[in-house]
Amino acid sequence: MRRSKYSKVFKDSTVQLILNDGESVVKVAEDLGLNSKTLYHWVTSYKKEHNIPTREFQSSNNEPLEVEVKRLRRELKIAKQERDILKKATGVLRQRNSVRYAWIYKNKKSFSIKLMCKVVKVDKSSYYHWIKAGSVVKKVDKKLNELIEIIFIQGRSNYGTRRIADKLKELYGLIISRKRISNIMKDLNLKVKMKRRYKNTTDSNHNLPIAPNVLNRDFYASSPDEKYVGDITYIPTGEGWLYLATVIDLYSRKVVGWSMDDTMRVSLVNDALNMAILHRKPSPGLIWHTDRGSQYASYSHKDLLLKNNITQSMSRRGNCWDNSVAESFFKSLKQELVYNTYFYTKKQAKKEIFEYIEFYYNRTRSHSYLGNLSPAKFEEKQKVLQSEMVA
Repeated sequence: MRRSKYSKVFKDSTVQLILNDGESVVKVAEDLGLNSKTLYHWVTSYKKEHNIPTREFQSSNNEPLEVEVKRLRRELKIAKQERDILKKATGVLRQRNSVRYAWIYKNKKSFSIKLMCKVVKVDKSSYYHWIKAGSVVKKVDKKLNELIEIIFIQGRSNYGTRRIADKLKELYGLIISRKRISNIMKDLNLKVKMKRRYKNTTDSNHNLPIAPNVLNRDFYASSPDEKYVGDITYIPTGEGWLYLATVIDLYSRKVVGWSMDDTMRVSLVNDALNMAILHRKPSPGLIWHTDRGSQYASYSHKDLLLKNNITQSMSRRGNCWDNSVAESFFKSLKQELVYNTYFYTKKQAKKEIFEYIEFYYNRTRSHSYLGNLSPAKFEEKQKVLQSEMVA
């Protein structure tokens, strides 16, 4: 029997995104690089496993069933559009009206202006007055302003002038000075989020055996699945702490494994590493570097490494720089998501962290170490370059 390439927690998180948020199977499959037929199979299996029935339309009033079906379809279409608008406009909802107007102007070919005005809570007549008055820009290139604002919003208000300049060059072939970008950002009131100090919470107070520092701060990897780094962090929610363990491939800085749980048991780190092993199938000799936390020093974790021919490496006591790449990811996660979101439930936190990792960080967010490519795009580019060299 063929073994699945994806872990159950990854499958369930993806299916829940479709069932709970109404996301399109085709769109989610495209975003995650999956086959849509495979994803349909996951949905079907999930429904059977959880006894989720297939509901049929039944007329609730005196109108013919066909009429009600058409009406419900129209309402569903509008609801989906509102959801898509809200999801896409998250970064502008708390901005001043002119920023919202600019966002509506940019997306006018994708959505109804009337519906966008309703969702982002601006008056339609005021929007048209803004258009008529030519307030999209202040004596600068209108198109350039739009592009800078789009890049800033897609970067979750974290991109400064350097990254925006790199994105303009990468996506549109435009070479714009950082000084000019800075002036435009001031005109549009685009302010980069303030950084908070990241606090490490590793508990290495135990008597378990410690592995040597094999990695020794050599964070360069010449090929995929050569060196992994991992760490644990905590996420505050209205229901208490949620703990997150990650596995990062140093080659592309991609998060190749993750796990979330209510406690910091050994299973938390084992599940994260198992996901990476299942998804990536690394060759024997992989270096796995972490801090000296008791979970990583446990006999259960060492058995997992031995079973998969993985070489363990650990940081020196109290030296955060020995595992700086893993901690850098958590710093980005906290700055770009956690510090700006109140998670009422652990379920909400799991959903949004899953989306951050799989949809944003791995596939969209630019990484300065990778020449401002996302981890997924970097790996794709390297595959193309290697195939061209072979040919």
